[in-house]
Parts: sequence; C-alpha cells; structure tokens
Amino acid sequence: MRRLFLLVVVGCQLSGCAMFRAPIEIPERTPVQPQAGSSTGPASSPNPPTPDGVVPAPPPAPPPVTVPPAATRQFHLGAAATALVAQAHRQAAGGDPQLAISSIERALRIEPDNPLLWIELGEVHESAGHFEQAGGMGHKALQLSTGDPHAQSASWHLIAESLKARNRNGEAAEAQRRADELSAQ
Repeated sequence: MRRLFLLVVVGCQLSGCAMFRAPIEIPERTPVQPQAGSSTGPASSPNPPTPDGVVPAPPPAPPPVTVPPAATRQFHLGAAATALVAQAHRQAAGGDPQLAISSIERALRIEPDNPLLWIELGEVHESAGHFEQAGGMGHKALQLSTGDPHAQSASWHLIAESLKARNRNGEAAEAQRRADELSAQ
C-alpha cells in the first residue's frame, strides 16, 4: 500500500500535477490596422492631417501644477489622535507617565508620520525623567516636521531640554537658539 502511495506521489510530481491546474485563458489580440498613407502602423502624430494635408498644431500644454511652498505646511492631529493625547495628558497629570506613554504610542499607530505626536511622546518621556528617549523623540519629530516652522521649533526645544537635563549645556544652548529662530518665523 505504501509503495502505491509513493508511486502516485512520484507520478503526480513527474506529470507536473496537470490535473490540478486551472486552465489558462489567453485573450485574443486584435491586430492593429495601419492608417491610410502609412505602411508601418498608426500615425506618430496625435493630430491626423486634415483633408487638404495640413497637420494642425497640437493643443496647448496644460498649466503646470503648482504645489504650495513647503513653508506653508502645518501639521494637525486627527480626531482619534487628539482624543488619545488628551487622555495621555490626564494620565500624566494623574501621576501615571507610563500609561500616558502607552496612550500616545497608540496615537502614533494611527498617525506615525505626525511630528506633533513624537513631540508629545518626547515631552511625556522628559517629564518621566527619560531624557535620552526625549531627545530621540525630538530628533524624530524634527525629521518629520519639514516645512512646519512651529513643529520644528517645538522639536528643537524638546531636544534642548533633553540636552540641558543631561548637562550638555553647550549643545542645549545651540538647540534652543535654533528653536528661537524658528519660533520667530
């Protein structure tokens, strides 16, 4: 019995299990009809000549799409993230920074590219005494805040506070200078 089973398995492998494959349907292609006066196929001009043989000018190109300058960009939180941040503020004020961190991390799963959430997370880490993590959150927020001077300023401020708490006062002063320059914009 075992030999019979092995023969069936080997036979199936050798035949490519054709009996288990779905048939493949290949759609028919319609041949391209050459246009009058052309022996190689469709005309290369999108505007066919008029009966008197004149090729009309192509239509004018559409105006270029204008994108607002990056400096006008401003980040906002969505409704769900706003609710989670408000909850985190209550939790942090109630003395539970770890629960506040968890709430903001939930918001980050909703809006992972929003620098405002990274700033919020950094501030909670800072209030909990996690200064290294707070600085990292500030750098992450800075990466994401391109074009939003307010978010960039808040990121630099968070970085400055983190550096100051770690007695890196020279670097902290430079980060604070950058934050002040951006907040003036």
